[in-house]
Order: sequence, then C-alpha cells, then structure tokens
Amino acid sequence: MEIVHILFVIGISAEAMSAAVLGMRHKMDLFGIILLAAVTALGGGVVRDVLLNHYPISWVAHPEYLAFTSVAAIITLYIARNVHRLRRLFLTADALGLVVFVIVGCNVGLEQNEHWLVVLLAGVITGVFGGLLRDIITNEVPLVLRRDLYATVAFVTGALYMSLLALGVNLEVAILITLVFGFSFRMLALRFGWGLPAFSDEGVRGFE
Repeated sequence: MEIVHILFVIGISAEAMSAAVLGMRHKMDLFGIILLAAVTALGGGVVRDVLLNHYPISWVAHPEYLAFTSVAAIITLYIARNVHRLRRLFLTADALGLVVFVIVGCNVGLEQNEHWLVVLLAGVITGVFGGLLRDIITNEVPLVLRRDLYATVAFVTGALYMSLLALGVNLEVAILITLVFGFSFRMLALRFGWGLPAFSDEGVRGFE
C-alpha cells in the first residue's frame, strides 16, 4: 500500500533525526551521528529480517532508505538550534512511525507464513528494536524498558492489526483502523503520562 510506504519513509526520517539529536548530545562526529541515525531508523527491520530469515534485508532491498536516514541526520545538524521547538513534531512523527513499523513488521511475518505469535512479535521487534539498539550504543537505559508506554503500544497495535485481519477485514481498512488507533494510543499516553509500574530495589536489598 503506497500510503504505508510514504508513512514508513516519514517514520524512518523522524527516527533518524531524533537519533541525530542524541548523537550530538554525546558529542559524536558526523560518521557516528549518521551511523546512529541509520541503526535507530532501520535496526528494528534488520533484526526482524535476520530472525525470520527474510532476505534481502530491508535496507539492502531499498538502499534509498540509507539515503533518507543520512540526509535526515545531516539536516538535523543544521537545524539543531531549533530542534527543541520541533519536539512536538518529532514526537508526533515518532508515534506515527512506531505504528507504521509495527504494521510493516507484521506484514513481513505474514508474507513468511509464520505463526500468528511470531507475526505479532515481528511487528513489535520492527517497532522498538531500533530505539533499543540506539540506547545501547549511547549507554542509556533503553526507552522500551522504562515506564513509558512504547513497547506496550507496539504490542497492542500489532494485536489489533492481526485481529482485524483474522476477522476478514479488508487489508486497507485494517491498516487505516490500526494507524488511527495506534497513533491515538501513543499520543494519549504521552499527553497523560500513562505508563506501566516501575520498580526499585528498595524491598530486596536485604538479599544482597
């Protein structure tokens, strides 16, 4: 579906720009920033393709994706002073990108005729693993392991998409419903600070 491809390009560009900002905060050079942007934007798809033995890997099949992420990272370097003003735009694009990544990942799993649970996990992996790799590289606690509803949104969104297809809903309609639901879920979670319970080690220190 053409609209999904367009949204996917927007999503990887937004992820690349957010990664470039983080790279600048860590005082990376140009190569480091471009590499971090590519890993963040495309890493989830690479992990998914390797696990599902799906070749060629997404960016190998579409080398232009690397160009999009590189250009997005470089543009970020020039607009860095205004990045804080674009934070809401980044969050909006990131939320949209997350949902699109999940749909794309699920579709790859379906094309491989995998079990429905594997298909769902393929969607979640596509959505969250790029950010996970980014945070590991920059030595930060991964966003998906913190209180913020990110992986949860990916999982619920993927489950909805799979359910709609299982019920025989038209593919285009299922994609549209999933996009609206997943995007709204993520934005509402950001707006109202929804999150899973966080835990500390205060109650278990006696076991040390």
